[in-house]
Amino acid sequence: MEPVLAVHGGAGRWRRLEEGERERVFKALRDAVEGGLRAVASGGAVDAVVEAVRVLEDSGLFDAGVGSVYSISGRVQMDAGVMDGKTGRAGAVAAVEGVRNPIVLARRVMEETEHVLIAGEGAAELARAWGLAAPLTLFYNDGKNKRFEDMKREAAAGGWHYKKVLEVAKALGLGDTVGAVALDRDGNVAAATSTGGVWLKLDGRVGDSPIPGAGYWAENGVGAFSATGVGEYILLSLPSFRAAQLVKSGTAIDVAVREAVAYVTERFGPDTIGLLGIDSRGNIAAEFNTAGMARAWGRGREVKRAAIGGEDWP
Repeated sequence: MEPVLAVHGGAGRWRRLEEGERERVFKALRDAVEGGLRAVASGGAVDAVVEAVRVLEDSGLFDAGVGSVYSISGRVQMDAGVMDGKTGRAGAVAAVEGVRNPIVLARRVMEETEHVLIAGEGAAELARAWGLAAPLTLFYNDGKNKRFEDMKREAAAGGWHYKKVLEVAKALGLGDTVGAVALDRDGNVAAATSTGGVWLKLDGRVGDSPIPGAGYWAENGVGAFSATGVGEYILLSLPSFRAAQLVKSGTAIDVAVREAVAYVTERFGPDTIGLLGIDSRGNIAAEFNTAGMARAWGRGREVKRAAIGGEDWP
């Protein structure tokens, strides 16, 4: 069978993009699909999703990798996770600083340790030992600095508390988490998700992206899933695992993804989640309860289509 790969760049208020920004997002999505398809051509599903997410982390256009947002104290703490549907193993890092590509570090955790999730300074120490550390200055720029100061003023005006942070996250588009799902030529699936979290989060806060079943899930013979949205709500809903269980029971991938998103919407309201999925036959689907969800997919060696709004996709 031909390999299939799909990526997302987060669900949120994408309609606000200027035309030039929109084209840059589309290019980054296409580059990620191309990179993932090149990787799977000589490797497997895990190679595909890690490479695709690495490209998105490096783009600086999304809330992941070098584009990650700031915590309440101005730190950049990132989460990432990857799961191999063939082995059932997962690897993840949380609240890690000074790592250009947290998804690469998460893969090393999966393949070279007996653990699933390593957090904080322990994850940073592994990154340094494995040559994956990067200078902290890489994660800061004038644009993000200005956004940080503006958002601190907004939060202070309303009396800062975490509920306010969630409201701001929903209003601004959730944070543009990135992710990928893939099926390789041997029928193996994999999923990967990476994020910088939400603006003004508490230091040490961990969202859904490094948690199997919440931010991602992969299971051979079933499918692979990657979520984006308000991490607290996704953690309390486990949409990736929920969608996988629906597919396992015989539900079509598009219906399963739709029902998982509907469950989150019913519990926590709109503007809270997007979910990308692929089944064991290479069918893909995406659903979101936001204005848009940046996404793209490809098969074999060809990028098929990128989209942001509610247009028919794939």
